[in-house]
Amino acid sequence: MNREQHQKVTPHHLKRAALLYVRQSTMRQVFENTESTKRQYALRDRAVALGWPREEIVVIDGDLGHTATAAGDREGFERVVTEVGMGRVGIVLGLEVSRLARNSSDWHRLLEISALADTLILDEDGVYNPKEFNDRLLLGLNRPDTQSSSYFNSL
Repeated sequence: MNREQHQKVTPHHLKRAALLYVRQSTMRQVFENTESTKRQYALRDRAVALGWPREEIVVIDGDLGHTATAAGDREGFERVVTEVGMGRVGIVLGLEVSRLARNSSDWHRLLEISALADTLILDEDGVYNPKEFNDRLLLGLNRPDTQSSSYFNSL
């Protein structure tokens, strides 16, 4: 991570928990794509490198191997949204955006709540602050593919 990304993490963020959301859509993926699962759990080390103590990194992996099309069908994702909304989370970690949300509406709801709660988002590419215009733009472009074509067709 570059210096700018480290500067996004403030003592205010570090006083709150880091949430690591781990997800695979099916049990077959869990058993056959073990490298992806390992890479997701390895994001804990990124949180530690940014200053979070290991005991403040909460792993939410209840949706591992659970297929769902909406957030309401994924208790783990709902927990992420709830904890962020309650102001208890300094950063949400996920391997890629599609692991956090299955559709654009869920993803943008999480972005909006994260911006209001001053919660950062981390993926393999970097640290993002949804309150910052450029980061919000990048995060918006990285939304899950499940509804992107309908979004562009509506413009």
